[in-house]
Amino acid sequence: MLPMDITSTMISAGTNRRAEAAGGALASVDRAGSAAIKGSPELREAFDDFVGQTLFGSMLAEMRKGLDGPAYMGGGRTEEVFQGQLDQLLVERMADASAETISGPMYDLFMMGRG
Repeated sequence: MLPMDITSTMISAGTNRRAEAAGGALASVDRAGSAAIKGSPELREAFDDFVGQTLFGSMLAEMRKGLDGPAYMGGGRTEEVFQGQLDQLLVERMADASAETISGPMYDLFMMGRG
């Protein structure tokens, strides 16, 4: 497996976990009715996580594809593994830091369509 494949796999695994959580939250919202959704912090958190993970995960994976390895003394397999873990952590932190700015307006539009 190539280094970018590992990074993409790890990022997509994190995104899939978040997507499942968001899907579960949306399914419970559909069962509970629209009156309970307005103040649901779980739905908002799942929405923020999904949007941030999808956006930043894709951006970081594409950025890594364009980088060449170091000319001398590359880290080998260990570097590949830990690079994927670092990328996942970076994606989570960027998603948390920008949730209000990026996914906030998207969530508001989503809720308008539900009401």
